[in-house]
Amino acid sequence: MNTHSRREFLSDVGQGMLVASLGATLASDIGVSTAMAAEDSPRLSFGKLEPLVNLMQTTPTAKFLPEMIRELNSGTPLRKLVAAGALANARTFGGENYHGFHTFMALAPAFDMSKEMPKGQEALPVLKVLYRNSFYTEKNGLHAKDVLKPLKASKLSKDAKAAQELRDATNSGDKAKAEQLLAVLAGQSLETALNGVLHHVEDNHNVHTVVMPWRAYDVLELTGKEHALTLLRQSIRQCAGRKARPSLMPSLFEKYKLLSRSVGKRKADDAWVEKFALNLLTLNGPQASEAAAAALAEGFLPEHVGEAISLAANQLILRQVKVWKGNYYGRRTHGDSTGVHASDMVNAWRNIARVSSHRHAMAGIILAAGNVAQSHSKDGHKPQPFPEPAQLERVKATTPKALLAELDGAIRENNQLRACALTHRYGELGHPQRALLDVLIQFGTSEGGRLHAEKYYRTANEEFVTTRAAFRWRQMVSLARVTASCYGFTVDDKRGKGSGHRAPGYEEAKRLLKV
Repeated sequence: MNTHSRREFLSDVGQGMLVASLGATLASDIGVSTAMAAEDSPRLSFGKLEPLVNLMQTTPTAKFLPEMIRELNSGTPLRKLVAAGALANARTFGGENYHGFHTFMALAPAFDMSKEMPKGQEALPVLKVLYRNSFYTEKNGLHAKDVLKPLKASKLSKDAKAAQELRDATNSGDKAKAEQLLAVLAGQSLETALNGVLHHVEDNHNVHTVVMPWRAYDVLELTGKEHALTLLRQSIRQCAGRKARPSLMPSLFEKYKLLSRSVGKRKADDAWVEKFALNLLTLNGPQASEAAAAALAEGFLPEHVGEAISLAANQLILRQVKVWKGNYYGRRTHGDSTGVHASDMVNAWRNIARVSSHRHAMAGIILAAGNVAQSHSKDGHKPQPFPEPAQLERVKATTPKALLAELDGAIRENNQLRACALTHRYGELGHPQRALLDVLIQFGTSEGGRLHAEKYYRTANEEFVTTRAAFRWRQMVSLARVTASCYGFTVDDKRGKGSGHRAPGYEEAKRLLKV
């Protein structure tokens, strides 16, 4: 998905261009009609996408990929498959199933990856994730069953208290009331609906609850904004009934007058960004949140504060040394390692800050800082990042071709530190990022990455683009390490036999596509 076009689309949303009122225009403007269907309607329906959504929900996994290939061969655009997959996932799992919501979060990133794939292989990342969706749908016995049902028409009024009532209803576990209140907010505007769900996300923030609303919002470019209510309902169900955490936000807002201040325009230089990022790794969660609040109060651009927080999260990947507990071989930095989780979470907070209200933008940056500091305390990290000088000295190649060939070999050997050193030297010599990504994306597509491969590939690339030149190659070094970590492992981190265990559905998709 083109980053520039996505941002233009979401910018239009943020400026209130999707405002609709409850009443005659409700159905056409934001699609509340699909979620507010007649009480005797048997299921949520998705208009022109419904036949394809239904096909995905009802086709047995053994026959799923041939059906998808037939759709592509008949002229169905790949973006339509992704849109239908997102809606099928939402209707089936409703944000409540661990494997279900991980799969949902991978769909838009997989579509982005498809645009970077060699000719003829564009569909591979998407088909891999859609197969995963069908697999977990069937495994949970949910084919043709829906978690998300049509909402009954509500008489709730549109008032200023709706967002707070939504927050209270979600935290107390009253899903029905919360979804009705979300429909009220969605009737005002898409931006209002997003800001509404962010209240309970900030009460219950973790990597999953933060990434969910962002990916639901992000995928609207493919599904159409008329499905916003359906996709955002997942956030309610994912958070429903969780006990709200004690929040520092009210006191920090008051202490630093953040809600009454205009957004700062002070630019941070390289030294400030580096110092702030490293400082976060010495603080606990509350201290890191306060440091971010203070930086915002000093007038620093939220984008620059967020950049520093992203670099701190990146350091969790580059400094990890502790062996992660679990059934696997070696030091796992992929999947649910603290570094990958923190990086994905910060990426989501930064994206949310770009399209949400002033209040939630400030809260997102502050919470992102606290999340990184808390993640740092949960795992073993060395004082300096990989690669170490001795590892760099062993890299003798200098040409792009030689470095990338050695990187391919290091990944296949699960040699994370060698992959770090090769990528560091590649960037240091000024070689093109695209050629490096052409190597990494093949493994990001073929491997499972413990359900995180697509999402983290997208995170690293987005953060590379939004990070200044002095530091951006750290994102590629961490991506290379994570890629080497996940090569050849199954979803549950058991080592595959032979040359490597491919993600389920990948080899079949290749065969059907004849690539």
